[in-house]
Amino acid sequence: MTEAEKILSKYWGFPKFRELQQEIINSVLAGKDTLGLMPTGGGKSITFQVPALMSNGICIVITPLIALMKDQVENLKNKKIKAAAIYSGMSYHDIDITLDNCVYGDYKFLYVSPERLSTDIFVERLKKMNVNLLAIDESHCISQWGYDFRPAYLKISDIRKYLPDVPVLALTATATPKVVDDIQDKLNFKEKNVFRKSFERKNLIYLVRKSEDKEAYLLNVARKVRGTGIIYVRNRRKTQQIARFLRQNGISADFYHAGLTNEQREKKQNNWKNDKTRVIVSTNAFGMGIDKPNVRYVIHIDIPNSLEAYYQEAGRAGRDEKTAYAVLLYNNEDIENLRKQIKDNFPPIDFIKRVYSLLGSYYNIAIGAGKNQSFKFDVRDFVSKYNLEVIETYNAIKLLQKEGYIYFTESVFIPSKLKFKVNRQELYEFQVKDKIFDYIIKLILRNYSGVFDEYINISESFLAKQIKVKEDVIVKYLIYLSKQGIINYVYKIQEPVIQFMQERLDKKNLKISKDNYEKRKKIFVETIEYVINYASSDNKCRSQLLLSYFGETDSYRCGNCDVCKRRNELGLSKYEFDIILEEIKKILKNENVMLNDLVAKIKYKSNKVIMVIQWLLDNDKIKYDKNHKLYWF
Repeated sequence: MTEAEKILSKYWGFPKFRELQQEIINSVLAGKDTLGLMPTGGGKSITFQVPALMSNGICIVITPLIALMKDQVENLKNKKIKAAAIYSGMSYHDIDITLDNCVYGDYKFLYVSPERLSTDIFVERLKKMNVNLLAIDESHCISQWGYDFRPAYLKISDIRKYLPDVPVLALTATATPKVVDDIQDKLNFKEKNVFRKSFERKNLIYLVRKSEDKEAYLLNVARKVRGTGIIYVRNRRKTQQIARFLRQNGISADFYHAGLTNEQREKKQNNWKNDKTRVIVSTNAFGMGIDKPNVRYVIHIDIPNSLEAYYQEAGRAGRDEKTAYAVLLYNNEDIENLRKQIKDNFPPIDFIKRVYSLLGSYYNIAIGAGKNQSFKFDVRDFVSKYNLEVIETYNAIKLLQKEGYIYFTESVFIPSKLKFKVNRQELYEFQVKDKIFDYIIKLILRNYSGVFDEYINISESFLAKQIKVKEDVIVKYLIYLSKQGIINYVYKIQEPVIQFMQERLDKKNLKISKDNYEKRKKIFVETIEYVINYASSDNKCRSQLLLSYFGETDSYRCGNCDVCKRRNELGLSKYEFDIILEEIKKILKNENVMLNDLVAKIKYKSNKVIMVIQWLLDNDKIKYDKNHKLYWF
């Protein structure tokens, strides 16, 4: 057993690595810049966690996913591995302490949101850290050609000058060939070095259904297909509506979205993970970091904005390698709404500048001030105060983020934390003097270790359950202890946050690049058209369509999707169908031909040729002209 396998077994309990994990780890250990393309659920985190544990020093992990960041830190801590995280919404004091711990405290992992990389406090502490690896998750965010470009990712190359001998491991689940090249270029790879796992999921059956009664279809699937399922919808209101409909019809279902409290989300996730809930109805907030093997179907009621998003979300089905279904439901109205998003997502440049200026006024930030400051953001209060339209404002904020002026996260949950300000002797004297609070202090000490040394995340609801009181009673106790100077207590945050990435500019000095604006609009239009083509195409294998989008152009028909099933009904093998199809295409691309003449030109059994011709007619690939001749459409 190799050292890497020993670590894998010790901390994760797996006897061997999954496909591609070992190769990526070996590349990193050899000091090579490495890009790993691994589909959702492929075990990306193992590829940086194992080599980091094999090396002296700390691994810096850059990721934009705060929820996933916090989950991984907690999982590592549960394995007795020292890990920390820095992200938008934390106070300067908390960041200062966390970075000190990473410099002097023998920590193995520091998770950082990309927006923190260019701050002075981070750069100065980075210079003092013994870094063994720079891991970049969701690395497609560095590319303007990617579906989720984030300008803060471009700062990663700047910090490499402080880490000249430290290898980079970039990871993503989805990237087109253009994005793959762009990632390596933007991260200053010393040489091209890509490990990719095929995007093909042989056990996943892709289906597209044009439906005017989507709820009836959902109910039919939930009744017929055993096992758990995920239903993705576009907005929060619909999550509740669909979940209620399923429950009313005898299906165990619940809803999930980013607006729920952390406790609510955790409870709903656990009920679904443990099969107490069969179906979860969610926005795209659900799924990151969740690896449930027995999901038998993922159904999209609303068309996603990109094939990358669709592939990731659909890929949460069938991770146990057994047959599962990825279903996309759509109708003509959905297509119209998707194209309408082009206008909604790109409000006029003057409006974007106005929103930026109003944000500065909303938070009373002076011109030249505000850099790296974070603020709670209530979008409805903001639009109400300035009489703005919600969707247009939201998209203006997203574009300001892409230009690098602000960072916006829709829902940040930062748990409450506390640290004792007094030493143990002083605490004992306080307990003797004020016995009312002796019990609550003992409760904290019994449940949380390290509270004298650093800030520890706590749960008021957990403490309240321990002594059977309401949560607000615990909060009042902690506030009192804080006022008495016994503890530092920071109450939890559960709401969107806006961070100013640079000093506030005067409106006339705010530059919104027209070229960038038009380029992003063009990319967005192309991305949407790919999705529409996937949904509306009825003549090419669904799996082949997805694979070709990600650069795998030599794949075979899956034989199981709705398109392949219709072909299979002809009674022809794939080999026969494809040979006849290619012959017909070659002939009709050059000339229009009468039906009988076309059949005669193809040296194959006439009944089989006629079957393929009929299929092509039914699927609008060939048509008759006014002279009753066939032509390729």
